[in-house]
Amino acid sequence: MNETANSESGTGRDTRRWWTAAVFAYVLLEGAGLQMRGAVVPELRRTFPVTDWQLGLVAPAGTVGFLVVVVLVGAVAGRFETRKLLVLGVVGTGAGILLMGVAPSFTLFLAALLGRGMLTGVGRGTDRPLLSHLYPDERGRIFGYYDMMWAVGATIGPVLVAVAVALGNWRLAYFTLALAFVPVAALVWWLPAPEENGGDDPLDLSELRRIARRPEVVAMALAVFCSTAVEGGLFTWLTTFAEGRLAGPLSTASLSVMLVAYIPGRLASSQLSERFGYVGLSIGLAAVLIPTLAFTFFVAEGLWLLVGFFAVGLTVSGLYPTLLAYGTEAVPEHSAPVNSMAAVASALGIATTPAVMGFVIGGSGVAFAMQLLLVPAGLLLALVVGTELLAGRASER
Repeated sequence: MNETANSESGTGRDTRRWWTAAVFAYVLLEGAGLQMRGAVVPELRRTFPVTDWQLGLVAPAGTVGFLVVVVLVGAVAGRFETRKLLVLGVVGTGAGILLMGVAPSFTLFLAALLGRGMLTGVGRGTDRPLLSHLYPDERGRIFGYYDMMWAVGATIGPVLVAVAVALGNWRLAYFTLALAFVPVAALVWWLPAPEENGGDDPLDLSELRRIARRPEVVAMALAVFCSTAVEGGLFTWLTTFAEGRLAGPLSTASLSVMLVAYIPGRLASSQLSERFGYVGLSIGLAAVLIPTLAFTFFVAEGLWLLVGFFAVGLTVSGLYPTLLAYGTEAVPEHSAPVNSMAAVASALGIATTPAVMGFVIGGSGVAFAMQLLLVPAGLLLALVVGTELLAGRASER
């Protein structure tokens, strides 16, 4: 009897490891595909007869479909089998990337990007909630590892495009990435249904409203918006800021320097979250982020700018997974809608801040716009400190 129980326990652990590997591989490849999007824009201009405003549609085409679907997945969580949703997400994302590579026109490229974003919404709306249920006592750590794998992929993506361009055809990057999805799709197809410790409970409208009003979830969403507002400004305008302040090749590499720092940053946050707690770690990261931004955009010059870029990436990278783990911990039986709310807040932060900064740059220059990133960073610190104070008062009662 005990031997049978031990055998079943061992089988469960093996299944959990394989599902973890599949999810990590998927998010790595998805991160590569996302960051390839910006790197390939100059090649699209050379390949297709398009204007700058048409090229500006590349970012929203991938984001709009993703947001709509990831919200829907969060709303219907618990009513569909996780394995089937992940198969659809992985296969669909890989197929969309392949179609982007073979698209004969810019219109069809955008259509493939829209479809890929929608199917990525299925995958990303399902994979992190699965990890939440597979590791109910280690959410902060496993979310940190998950986002670290995304950072690895995000770093690889632009390099893949650069190699493909050096070989003579940007489409090779998309063909290579689509091919890499094949073993991941095969693994998800082959694996038995994951043991999710119950998975998400089915939702109704009243329950969804209750979750959206939870103080922890509201605090998480607002804090995620502030942290990704900083990230969005950096992703879009960091290279522009570096031009003229660093030599040509160094200014081009500035964003990569920051993204590389996401790997050790998220690895460290996954370990530290268990020691300091989710809110405590968020306070520490936000408190360090403010002087780091100030040094980088008010003081640093020359190669010290690269040091500042790396330090900013190291600090800001740990915020999203830590904040999401905090929100999920409040309603672990509904991790998918919490994941969707964080995704929406993140997308809004990443999308709105660069647009506002664009107007500021037109009137006051890029240096002043980058210095304004201290505003969302300061709001973030105030939010997480307030959350800690409110939690302390609640526990005293």
